Amino acid sequence: MSVQIEQFSYDDAIVRRFTLVTFVWGVVGMLVGLIVALQLAAPIFNFSPLPWLTFGRLRPLHTNAVIFAFAGNAVFAGVYYSMQRLLKTPMFSKALSNLHFWGWQLIIVSAAVTLPLGITQGKEYAELQWPIDIAIAVVWIIFAINFFGTIAKRRERHLYVAIWFYIATIVTITVLHVFNNLVVPAGLFRSYPIYAGVQDAFMQWWYGHNAVGFLLTTPFLGIMYYFLPKAANRPVFSYRLSIIHFWTLVFLYIWAGPHHLHYTALPAWASTLGMLFSVMLWMPSWGGMLNGLLTLRGAWHKVASDPVLKFFVVAITFYGMSTFEGPLLSVKAVNMLSHYTDWTIAHVHAGALGWVGFLVFGMIYWLLPRLYQTELWSNKLAEAHFWLGTIGILLYIVAIYAAGLTQGLMWLAFDEEGYLKYADFVETTLRLIPMYWVRVIGGTAYLAGAVLMGVNMLMTWRSRPKPLQTPVHESPALSKTYIDHPEPASPLATSGTHVANVAYTLERFFRTTWHRKWERLPVKLTIMVAVAVIVASLFEIIPTFLIQSNVPTIATVTPYTPLELAGRDIYLSEGCYNCHSQMVRTLRAETERYGESSKAGEYDYDHPFQWGSRRIGPDLHRVGGKYPDLWHVRHMDDPRAITPGSIMPAYPSMLKTPLDFDSIPVVMRAHQILGVPYTDDEIAGGIAAATEQAEAMAVEVVVQGGPEGLEDKQIVALIAYLQRLGTDITKPEPVAVEEETGELPVEEVATTEVDHTEDAS
Repeated sequence: MSVQIEQFSYDDAIVRRFTLVTFVWGVVGMLVGLIVALQLAAPIFNFSPLPWLTFGRLRPLHTNAVIFAFAGNAVFAGVYYSMQRLLKTPMFSKALSNLHFWGWQLIIVSAAVTLPLGITQGKEYAELQWPIDIAIAVVWIIFAINFFGTIAKRRERHLYVAIWFYIATIVTITVLHVFNNLVVPAGLFRSYPIYAGVQDAFMQWWYGHNAVGFLLTTPFLGIMYYFLPKAANRPVFSYRLSIIHFWTLVFLYIWAGPHHLHYTALPAWASTLGMLFSVMLWMPSWGGMLNGLLTLRGAWHKVASDPVLKFFVVAITFYGMSTFEGPLLSVKAVNMLSHYTDWTIAHVHAGALGWVGFLVFGMIYWLLPRLYQTELWSNKLAEAHFWLGTIGILLYIVAIYAAGLTQGLMWLAFDEEGYLKYADFVETTLRLIPMYWVRVIGGTAYLAGAVLMGVNMLMTWRSRPKPLQTPVHESPALSKTYIDHPEPASPLATSGTHVANVAYTLERFFRTTWHRKWERLPVKLTIMVAVAVIVASLFEIIPTFLIQSNVPTIATVTPYTPLELAGRDIYLSEGCYNCHSQMVRTLRAETERYGESSKAGEYDYDHPFQWGSRRIGPDLHRVGGKYPDLWHVRHMDDPRAITPGSIMPAYPSMLKTPLDFDSIPVVMRAHQILGVPYTDDEIAGGIAAATEQAEAMAVEVVVQGGPEGLEDKQIVALIAYLQRLGTDITKPEPVAVEEETGELPVEEVATTEVDHTEDAS
């Protein structure tokens, strides 16, 4: 039987494009990150007369730029390069590759425009509005078709471990993106999730934690498994360990999201389950770290002279540190101290700067000579980048770990008499400013290192041969038939020792020959990944949504008024959730500082939920009625005039910007579709009701000594929303009314008559 030898060339042009934009968007994301770091250290950098440059609007831009633009494009560069080599075939379709590239860049530009304009869903890592979400889904499908089409036309029968991780990424991100972004639109630039309150919080952190897991972890593990052995010229340490690492990570990771919600209104069983699976995640995560580091056995002498290996070693080390700290932070006793503090921010940035950033830098330095068919322009410049970046990371995370511990300990501290030791929130803020300046220095060093890489990229590109050559490769076509090699006899069977049948099953399982078969069956492998992810998700999601006791209703909780609803949209638009939580946890320090702990039923009409994930400012769930309207006017106009030392941005534009009354009925109609009990008459009269409430509030502000003419400005809507927060549970129980007659029940009538008689006497 003759073997057909085929010739082909790899498409490296798409890899060059993705590599270039990885650098460009990386610098943009880091620069925005440096600006928001400056804004926390010195509020003047909020440029408050320009609302689109405040912290609340730029912080989502920073996170989206780093996660989806920098890391996302790096994933695509690594996948497109390694896939072709591992499968010995060019990509399935150059047209799809180009559609993927330009579509993803258009999405990033759309995010860069809409987020500073305040066009947001108001959910962390899922801020982009529904038209952009649809575009993401379309581009992701294009990528998936190109990816699986390439597998279908491969010339290598078995799929290497890196490709397993790529498959897990594509499958899981699809599931996460679709189900967390099910919304009801209210116009082109506004939408509301179908979930509310507790259920929305659950879905958001199911999405948020796993977006980190399957966009910032699994694809980069695939990149590690391909590029590290190539750079070290060593095989992966353990094939069997890679199998254990992969499947345990895929199955366990998806359960862990609820650990972000300890001590909140989420049912305790859900957060505890998330904690248990988070703790179990430590084992497979460190299995991957050890597999990476031990791959360097016999090649450690190269690390001293090779900047690529330096980046890889530090990246894998940070992966190990982050994946130990993550399970630690999920433990309730630790989470009590760390949650809502900068400790979590330090943890995230250790992973983002150390694991993701350094792995990307190492990959790019390895790729540059191969993509441009020349030597890297300067190894010394790459070394300088490495040390600048390392110093920058250490300055950043040490300062912010210190800030997080300071916050947590001060918030929980009581004096000898049992009172809060630091009752005024701003006392904590003032202690953090020096640490925030150290973060600025660290971030600047890290950004400077990235700029050095840009210089190296430019000079390497300039030294390329012109034109670039297109090497031709040869490989036999994949045979349509394949006969499995017979499995070797079990040593248990040949030992002459009698053992239970289960021993044979376990011996075969740990021999992993079954997995070798899966690796040549990509459809089966993909289905098994999907089953692992979906089944694990449903075990948590179904009880949360179907068991009524998880979200008990409260009779006094009613929908927001039309003006309050408009104010809530302004709250979302300004990104207030980036600094403030709306969740008083069941901890004594919090109930002493903020008031009664938050109840699940209080959030029945919150689309989306607004529990937040950090506190740069105090919790707001019980702020309703705490201050007069004029206090809020002055606070929004100039926070430091009310609270010296505050780092909150000023919002003087709210006192001048007209409120969009015309959009109120559209917003109310969307909420009605979501199940909020607005009647058609209430929606029709929404503008009139909002106008009436706004005029009454504006009069009250004038009576209190404030400015006139606020009745049609954004400020009154925002204040109406803030004054409503947390007040429903203090309202009297509604009086029951008979449905048919509209009269009071007999018991109520009798009680009322007796009361009137007593009053008359």
